[in-house]
Amino acid sequence: MEYRNFGTAGVKISPICLGVAFRGRPDERIQRATIERAIDHGINFIDCANTYQRGESERVLGEAIKGRRDQLVITTKVCEPINKGSNDPLGPNDRGLSRFHIMREIEKSLSRLQTDYIDIYLLHHVDPTTPIEETLRTLDDLVQQGKVRYIGCANFAAWQVCKALWICDRRNLAPFICVQNHYNLLDRSPERELMPFCGTEGLGIMTYSPLAVGLLTGRFRRGVSPPPDTSWAQRQPAFESAMSPDADRVVETLIRIGTARGKTPAQVAIAWILSHSEISAAMIGPDSPDHVEENVGGVGWELTNDERTALDEASMWALAGGKVA
Repeated sequence: MEYRNFGTAGVKISPICLGVAFRGRPDERIQRATIERAIDHGINFIDCANTYQRGESERVLGEAIKGRRDQLVITTKVCEPINKGSNDPLGPNDRGLSRFHIMREIEKSLSRLQTDYIDIYLLHHVDPTTPIEETLRTLDDLVQQGKVRYIGCANFAAWQVCKALWICDRRNLAPFICVQNHYNLLDRSPERELMPFCGTEGLGIMTYSPLAVGLLTGRFRRGVSPPPDTSWAQRQPAFESAMSPDADRVVETLIRIGTARGKTPAQVAIAWILSHSEISAAMIGPDSPDHVEENVGGVGWELTNDERTALDEASMWALAGGKVA
């Protein structure tokens, strides 16, 4: 596994980041085995959030990394509503980026992860009800206390990242070192503003959904019902909308290039993301050790110029946005 700086920050990360949302809901034994397999492959970068599986993802991750914590770069996030179940309704401060909410949730995350610090603490979304300066001052306090080492944001527009950096500079606060945003061959909208801005400012970019919730694995084609063991099988109308003729053309190109290179479509899709100099890491979301095995095959080789051009041309329509998965 190669390692690289996260943007211009000094911390070194693997170009594959393991996301542990486990949306396929495998049992805890499989979740832990998946995390362990990723670490065994040299993946030192793991992404979590305080709301994944109502906090269970943080707990399972904390158990799985015992004895290896100091060698790993761990992220978790804050902002989303804390879904506590029907018997414990959502309170007015159970979401957002207020000092109240952040200070409470960081302690819960640290406890579940069984650690004294978070390497990179991410704002999961923009909170329009809280002044961003309040949020940034709170994060700076956590950095000064040693509970957080770096900070970043997810799902922010380029102008919102710019505003936050300006406030940090003006108030002498710890700045964002990275952003986490949706990016794949079916949604290339970050190329318009976010990626050029981050490249100029030296922010690392970690991308989520590199395989568009499986659409880019080659298992799905237009006009063919999705496999019954996938989440798309329960969302047939959404699948038919997402797997448009344009999207199917991208999948066809992935299959063609993969066949010629002895790679799977998923590996080609990940290699395409990592071929962009602005991208520090592609975040995968495997539900089993076997998924990890396939996904790590996206690193250690490079697309040719002709192959990247073919993928760029096939997905040109995705520059307009229109996130599908």
